This record gives sequence, structure tokens and C-alpha cells, in this order.
Amino acid sequence: PIAEELLELDSALEQLAEVLPRAARVVELRYFCGLDDRETGEVLGVEESTVRRDWLKARAWLLMHLEAAS
Repeated sequence: PIAEELLELDSALEQLAEVLPRAARVVELRYFCGLDDRETGEVLGVEESTVRRDWLKARAWLLMHLEAAS
């Protein structure tokens, strides 16, 4: 069910925040707030290229952890 998947995602995001806090924030801003790379960079005070790298790291990390959970 979708509720279970959301709980797993929330748990994985919390774990990501412990290891890569900025990357977790990038996920929150892009996925939940709908910001693009430029806007996310402005909020975090980093370059767009840094946002893209953090996004790629976060996606890979989350996919790995969500696959392991299922």
C-alpha cells in the first residue's frame, strides 16, 4: 500500500539526513517543494552543479535503501 511506501521513504530520508544532510535537504526541496536546481541552490547557498551532484547521490542512496527494505 501507498502508506507503507511513504513510511519507508520517510525512514530512508531520515537515515539519509544523518549521513548526507544537504543531500536530504535537496530531496525535500526538489521532490516535496517542487523547486528546480537553481531555486534549490539559492535556498541552500550552493551552486546548481552541487545541487545536481547531491540529487544524484541522494537518489542512488534512497533507491539502494528502499530496495533493501522491500
